[in-house]
Amino acid sequence: MKIGKQTIKLESKPCIYSTSSIVGPKEMQGPLAQYFELHIKDVFFEEKSFEKAESKMLETCINNLLVKTGVSQSDVDVIFSGDLLNQCISSGFAMRNFDIPFLGLYGACSTFCEGLLLSSILIESNAAKQVVASASSHFCSAERQFRMPLEHGNQKSPLAQSTVTGCGSALVTNRAVADNGIHITHVTPGKIIDLGVTDMSNMGAAMAPSVYSTISNHLTDTGRTIDYYDCIFTGDLGVHGSDMLHELFKREGIDISKNHKDCGVLIYDEQNQDVNSGGSGCGCIASVFSSYIFNELKAKNLKKILLIATGALMSPTSSNQGESIPGIAHAIAIENEV
Repeated sequence: MKIGKQTIKLESKPCIYSTSSIVGPKEMQGPLAQYFELHIKDVFFEEKSFEKAESKMLETCINNLLVKTGVSQSDVDVIFSGDLLNQCISSGFAMRNFDIPFLGLYGACSTFCEGLLLSSILIESNAAKQVVASASSHFCSAERQFRMPLEHGNQKSPLAQSTVTGCGSALVTNRAVADNGIHITHVTPGKIIDLGVTDMSNMGAAMAPSVYSTISNHLTDTGRTIDYYDCIFTGDLGVHGSDMLHELFKREGIDISKNHKDCGVLIYDEQNQDVNSGGSGCGCIASVFSSYIFNELKAKNLKKILLIATGALMSPTSSNQGESIPGIAHAIAIENEV
């Protein structure tokens, strides 16, 4: 049911039944290492290219999700998945080995929440009973596509972020099929917000206004306040983008810093790992949610959260042509009702 201008209230409260995560070597050196289920020992993952390694990671992650839940491929109605590469090739090639309908998504780093949003709406409409939402990214493949080949050795801006090598998958179910009490209650699709940022190294600044817009509209539509949620998790604003978000809310007299955490900040040790402003990429929020955040929900340490994936909708072509970087953010309200 549509409420307000942007938000959909899900009367059936679809369940996030289980998750699966896999990350790279650098992520296993960070503070969340204990939460990740799977990891790869080197960035090639026994493949001949970074792109093939990313696709294999995604396939491995989804297979692990199905095995741990005991769900067969025939029981999954559809998989939503996306990545950062041209034509979503990581997802497309991974899906060759699944006998499951596939819908590819591109929302840049907002893709995982876009998949959760669409999964929950599909289940709300009774068009599906079990849906997988997934997203991946790989530092080396993204670096090659969006910036410079690694062998170039160029120096990064202090505002730049490091693309996470990782993947996360979630099984969203109709509660009549499986229910652990972790429910999606509201979703708020985001609007494109573009304030003219053109610096590819400063994606946090390009995305922060869209996060502010989506959170503000979500709260207005639902009649809730910031304090309603135990924590508001953003996808990958990084250190600089998070500071900008806090400043935007501060102008409204709201202190969001008390219960806001950013997955791009959480996944790395800013002091001891060379990540500049933190992590980014489709696999950032996907892997952090599918490990640390979901574990906290299962342990009842978190009861109500707002999960917001952020995306910078640019490409090397658009940036080289002098275009600005549009931002997008999608919000998912998740409530632990057991």
